[in-house]
Amino acid sequence: MEIRNIAIIAHVDHGKTTLTDALMRQTGGLKEGVTMDSNKLEQERGITIYSKNTSIFFKDTKINIVDTPGHADFGSEVERVLRSIDSVLLVVDAQEGPIPQTRFVLKKSLALGLKPIVVINKIDKPAANPHKCEEQVFDLFLELGASDEQAHFPVVYAISREGIAKKILTDQSTDLTPLLETILDHVPSASDDKLADKPLKLQPFNLGYDNFLGRLAVGRIYEGTVKTGAAVFVKKPDGETRTGKISKLFSFKGIERIETETAGVGDIV
Repeated sequence: MEIRNIAIIAHVDHGKTTLTDALMRQTGGLKEGVTMDSNKLEQERGITIYSKNTSIFFKDTKINIVDTPGHADFGSEVERVLRSIDSVLLVVDAQEGPIPQTRFVLKKSLALGLKPIVVINKIDKPAANPHKCEEQVFDLFLELGASDEQAHFPVVYAISREGIAKKILTDQSTDLTPLLETILDHVPSASDDKLADKPLKLQPFNLGYDNFLGRLAVGRIYEGTVKTGAAVFVKKPDGETRTGKISKLFSFKGIERIETETAGVGDIV
């Protein structure tokens, strides 16, 4: 199965969670009335993952969505998360335009060579000005040192509350298919059969906690295959290594963790 790995970045209240929820509802990953931002759900499952992971399925492709902390105080966590994905969706309110809080994560994304997709959200607001907002985003990209390629970003217009997206403002649309198609068209595939036979290389970018299992590492598989029961080396930044064993392995489906025996290149587990 093809895999795409993305992160969604946005200022508080610009619609990141609403958009993620709407994408998951459309693709069957979330029931009506449930939301990603539900700590009660975390308590029931006895797990805390600080950057919430989720995945959706569209046209035989698994799209892993990694949440990023928006705040500069989480600088190292943001960088780790961004290194594990291949593109970012920058969600901007069509009325307010880009706000300082988005700058930090966007600057890191551009510096790492990622090519963002811009989602201009809340286009139904009375004072929304999508064209002005797009110009402001373009200016911000240039100000933050975007390359020519990065500055030619694809734009999708959205009303995330209603689960609607369009590639051209005058288009008629009833769902988020235009956004999902843009993700498939512009985000590079993370799966690579040529790397499947290599020794396992998995980079953790986050920690979780499970009441029964203790600490969990959340990471992306860059090469090889990870299997339950496999012996592994854990390598520290100073080069020191220790050995361990994979005792449990989970992949993400919607907001659920699904226990799995094996996972391959590009997936987040």
